[in-house]
Amino acid sequence: MRRYYVYIISNRYRTVFYTGMTNDLERRIWEHKSGEGSTFTSRYRVTDLLYYEEYSQVKEAISREKQLKRWGRQKKLDLIKTLNPEMVDLADQLL
Repeated sequence: MRRYYVYIISNRYRTVFYTGMTNDLERRIWEHKSGEGSTFTSRYRVTDLLYYEEYSQVKEAISREKQLKRWGRQKKLDLIKTLNPEMVDLADQLL
């Protein structure tokens, strides 16, 4: 069964957030960390995984990603802190 992930990553100062969706979270985070993620994440050095959700249906993941992208900064911060109150890089647990 395939898994899909919606994730939020940030720079080390937590001033920039990027929301994305992937079917391989480990690979995608590695791409962001190595500068191959996207132009935006490379430019702003957005590499730290702060939050992610797992889905079994791609349509659900896409819908959730779109929802989160419409949210403001404070709402995203509140969401992140529900599961990651210290806002540490969760990639260390994945990679």
